[in-house]
Amino acid sequence: MEILSSRMLLRPADYERSLTFYRDEIGLAIAREYGAGTVFFAGQSLLELAGWSSPDHSRGAVPGALWLQVRDIEATQAELTDRGVPIAREARREPWGLKEMHVTDPDGLTLIFVEVPGDHPLRRDTRSERQGKSG
Repeated sequence: MEILSSRMLLRPADYERSLTFYRDEIGLAIAREYGAGTVFFAGQSLLELAGWSSPDHSRGAVPGALWLQVRDIEATQAELTDRGVPIAREARREPWGLKEMHVTDPDGLTLIFVEVPGDHPLRRDTRSERQGKSG
C-alpha cells in the first residue's frame, strides 16, 4: 500500500479550549476549517482537532487517531486483511464524504485509513470560492 499523506487527529475533551491553545497560544496556522473541526499546519504534517466527539480519557484510551490517506480504501482493506490485520471498522463512505476504514494498533491508537473521493472538497481549489465571499 502507498501512504499519500498523514495527520494526527485529536479528539479533545474541550474543543474550544484546544482550538484556542493550538491557534492562539501555540500559533499554528489553519490549513482548513470545517463544521466539526479545524486542521492546522504543523511543520511537514497536519494536526486536526475534531470537535464532533466527546472522548473518554478515564480508562487510559488514546485521545486521538492517526489519519493515513491512501489511493484505494478497498484495496488497502484487502491487503491488510490478507496480512492478518484485524479491521476494527470496515471501509465505508462517511457523512462528510470521505471513505474511511479503522484499524487499532497494539496500544489502542486508532489508525484511520482514508480515501478522498474525486468529488470531495479536499480535491477542489477553494481559493476562488473564498475570494468570492470576501470580495
